[in-house]
Amino acid sequence: MSFEWNTYNIKELINKKLLYIGDGYRAKNSELSCVGIPFARAGNINSGFNFENADLFPTNQLHKVGDKVSKAFDVVFTSKGTVGRFAFVKSYTPPFVYSPQLCFWRSLKYSFLDPRFLYYWMHSKEFLEQVYAVKGQTDMADYVSLTEQRRMHITIPEISEQIGIVRTLSALDDKIELNNAINKNLEEMAQALFKRWFVDFEFPNENGEPYKSSGGEFEESELGLIPKGWSVGTFQDLISDTVGGDWGKEAPQGNYTKEVSCIRGADIPEITKGLLGKVPKRFILPKNATAKSLSHGDIIIEISGGSPTQSTGRSVLIIEEVLNKFNTPLICTNFCRVIKPIIGYSEFLYCYLSYLYNEDVFFQYENGTTGIKNLDIGSLLSVHKIVIPIKSVLQQYSAQYQAVYSTIQHLGRESDQLAQIRDTLLPKLMSGEIRVPVERDNSATDLPKVAESNAIYQP
Repeated sequence: MSFEWNTYNIKELINKKLLYIGDGYRAKNSELSCVGIPFARAGNINSGFNFENADLFPTNQLHKVGDKVSKAFDVVFTSKGTVGRFAFVKSYTPPFVYSPQLCFWRSLKYSFLDPRFLYYWMHSKEFLEQVYAVKGQTDMADYVSLTEQRRMHITIPEISEQIGIVRTLSALDDKIELNNAINKNLEEMAQALFKRWFVDFEFPNENGEPYKSSGGEFEESELGLIPKGWSVGTFQDLISDTVGGDWGKEAPQGNYTKEVSCIRGADIPEITKGLLGKVPKRFILPKNATAKSLSHGDIIIEISGGSPTQSTGRSVLIIEEVLNKFNTPLICTNFCRVIKPIIGYSEFLYCYLSYLYNEDVFFQYENGTTGIKNLDIGSLLSVHKIVIPIKSVLQQYSAQYQAVYSTIQHLGRESDQLAQIRDTLLPKLMSGEIRVPVERDNSATDLPKVAESNAIYQP
């Protein structure tokens, strides 16, 4: 490799105390608790951290785990089971205990190896080829042992070029992270707004004041007191039609010639965030494409799947911004259903379904005690009683939610495009095929600004 890139044996760097590689703590179930710091498993790692449902490890027992507690600027690698997920521990990442499914690589001298360069290198062809060569060598689940990791090699440039590469790639990642944070806040705001208007009945009255708090009139109903003029009904009262999905064929076959993009239940969380997800291409009958293609205002709801802790019934609202992201007609799989609301009710109906899902109400409408669980969509739509607002309130809410949801979809699409640029640049930068402008007077003191702007480096 040119441009003063040098290849080192990982074991050599460890022996010289330039790098440290560790694995996780083998905790017994009895050691975990409902209080403490997260006990991180592979499921909590995917280009970042999600500790929402993580087990916790008591802080007063941390002396047991030794060095298997995260430190800022660790690079996390899932080494068992789902091999090949990565995350970078930032200065504001909550501390956590590593499980045996995880390994961590820790640079010990940042003037030699920038931690975020190490993070990007672990996404490179050089590292992944070494992982793929050893991960399937056992009869059990995929596994890359510490011994195998220490036998690997790494090719790196001088520190000034590492800094240039990190600046280029992290600028894209930082913008993606910002977009994700904004979208998370927008979604939380939308959920809170729905509850405030249609559960707490604090929608704005004619004077812009909260209806209930300002003395708005209520009347009796089978669901209790509701705002005057509102009614009680079912979701079915707001729906013009429901349509089944299709799965078709993986490749053109016989009359299955129409290429479509097919949303699965697993794709719904990503699409609600504005991302493309991994929606597969399928081939279906042309007549089915005509009958089942999605339109603006449709709602997809998952009817099979779920788990003991997650009910079936995730949903996503389809709008023009979603449709425009795909270069083929969009349908859903036959494990979902398409709900076609009456014009003007899409946003309200979608948000109501999302609210009930988040409140775990859908567990009441599941059937099938063995194997895959199914949502009793018929009962949910025709039996479950809901409060239906007057049109003036409905229209005001729909306009506000449309603005929020469109922004979410726009920022998500931007994040997808930035990720594509990053993924195109990364292998070229990490191989030296493309070089970035290098400030030759960069020194180790500049590294905190590059790898983590708010960090204090302590090699």
